[in-house]
Amino acid sequence: MGLDPDAGITWTLSIFFLVVTVRILLFRFFIKQVKSQRAMQELQPDIAKLKAQFGSDRQGMAKAQQELFKERGVNPLSGCLPILLQAPVFLALFHVLRRLRPDAQGLYSWDDALTDSAAQASLFGAPISSSFNMDALKEAAILPLEGVSYTSIRIVAFTLMILMSITTFITQKQIMRKGGPVEGQAAMIQKFMLYVIPVSLFVSGFFFPIGVLLYWFMNNLWTMGQQFYILHKHPPKSRVDLAKTDRPAIDPKLLAPKPGAKPTQSKGRRPAASAPPPSPPPPPAKAQAPVSIEKPKAGSTAASASAAGPRKPAPGKRPANTRPKRKKR
Repeated sequence: MGLDPDAGITWTLSIFFLVVTVRILLFRFFIKQVKSQRAMQELQPDIAKLKAQFGSDRQGMAKAQQELFKERGVNPLSGCLPILLQAPVFLALFHVLRRLRPDAQGLYSWDDALTDSAAQASLFGAPISSSFNMDALKEAAILPLEGVSYTSIRIVAFTLMILMSITTFITQKQIMRKGGPVEGQAAMIQKFMLYVIPVSLFVSGFFFPIGVLLYWFMNNLWTMGQQFYILHKHPPKSRVDLAKTDRPAIDPKLLAPKPGAKPTQSKGRRPAASAPPPSPPPPPAKAQAPVSIEKPKAGSTAASASAAGPRKPAPGKRPANTRPKRKKR
């Protein structure tokens, strides 16, 4: 390419191509990560049913959940593979650049010329092996280099720390969109991680070599472009789409008790007894003929009075129909 092998841009491009090589090798695992996150999101309604079924039985819940994952072909750990596989590369780069300095001859079986070239490679006047906070031994070896100052080192390091934190925040937002909508405790964890990871990386950036900050920033740029393509090519389902999706119900074998075990009944209200059938309405009453009231006649009144018998006289009066007794002379 016609670049000076000792120039800082050459070593910067070497870090960039290291990122490209690692991410191309891990692209297959990235696709598995996306599929695993989408599958886990679609299983949330079934997992909620299992939680309601088993309640406080954690062992039974864990076993039923594993059987559910096995039945649907979902592996929750596949979402962590890209991060775990990148960890050795990051740690190796951090370890090499931390020990790299101009007076460290024969480092990692390198020849002296290669060690000198890597130690003096700089970006905007800041060597890639330097950091915002350096120990006295490394500071004494790097600051005497031509065109290097602690001010330029800290300006470049602080700028990369801000860019690294911002791009990490954007990638975390993309991961939340990529996985689809979540609710409850998972949503709280996502919001917590959205702010904790960028802040923790910014604090750690004070001790990272500039080459490591470059690697992380370029890795975030690759992740942003890759996830942008996935989100537009295969957008996640919304809550409405997940509700409309006809998913097969949970296998009854997962909820059924084992042979010889008593079935566990979930605590709750007893089912209401079936109400008796309503009685048929009574037949309509027949209309009665109007009763005519006639005035009694005089004779009939006397007859009825005599038939009723003698009435009791009022106090001080003689009884009716009785003759007064004559006095004996």
